[in-house]
Amino acid sequence: MFRINKLRLPLSNLSSFSPQSQKSRPSYCTMMNYTKAASSQAFNNKKLLFRQLFEKDSSTYTYLLADVAHPDKPALLIDPVDKTVDRDLSLIRELGLKLVYAINTHVHADHVTGTGLIKTKVPSVKSIIAKAGKSKADLHVEAGDQIHFGDLFLEVRATPGHTPGCVTYVTGDGPDQPQPRMAFTGDALLIRGCGRTDFQGGSAHQLYQSVHSQIFSLPKETFIYPAHDYRGFTVSTVGEEMQYNPRLTKDEETFKSIMENLNLPYPKMIDIAVPLNLVCGLQDLSVTPVDA
Repeated sequence: MFRINKLRLPLSNLSSFSPQSQKSRPSYCTMMNYTKAASSQAFNNKKLLFRQLFEKDSSTYTYLLADVAHPDKPALLIDPVDKTVDRDLSLIRELGLKLVYAINTHVHADHVTGTGLIKTKVPSVKSIIAKAGKSKADLHVEAGDQIHFGDLFLEVRATPGHTPGCVTYVTGDGPDQPQPRMAFTGDALLIRGCGRTDFQGGSAHQLYQSVHSQIFSLPKETFIYPAHDYRGFTVSTVGEEMQYNPRLTKDEETFKSIMENLNLPYPKMIDIAVPLNLVCGLQDLSVTPVDA
């Protein structure tokens, strides 16, 4: 019932994308109307329950998705944070959902993942992360895999560059799946920005190619839901970012120059977060398991 399909989807040629290849781009007013229309369709979907949750210290978004039309109401969490695990599990119980998966888009450096704590509180939950991240989890995924929860699924797209193991999870394509699609981009693509590439094996070249081939190749109305935002934005679309992203609308050489000259401070949590996240996050063995 709850499964990961090892389906290898055709991936775009990583070297074939450049902003100059986009012959026409919609106007700002067109994109705003496009976003409003897409939002109305997505949130009226009768199968998908969706919640965007926020952790203020690291400005991290956690996403809750569930198939509420399925008898078991299976649910998953994307990028849970250790500090907000109790909040998230409480919400899941209130909504009558069954948490099946706790998923990470990559090995985070700015917070400790909540997957370890979730597994101690709800032992039936399976943790998921990309195989390329080389960290512990119950299940490891690769590009083209499908993560099923009820009759809905997420497609895995490899989007390395911020870290070698970054992936983007995209809601399924098909008449029985939520439309417009939703892309959970982690730190690869942010709203009007992108993740840094100066640590954890990052690569500006790889990130540029990943975003253009694996995210900008999605339909323009696809929602963009990043792992972080520091300015109060909550959602964008592929079309908006193709037109307005101040970094990724540039050619690759300009992009690499921008990334090389950000002069960002050393991440304050990296020396704590990364070692823990490589082993599925903090696991408190003293907690009492709960049902969720």
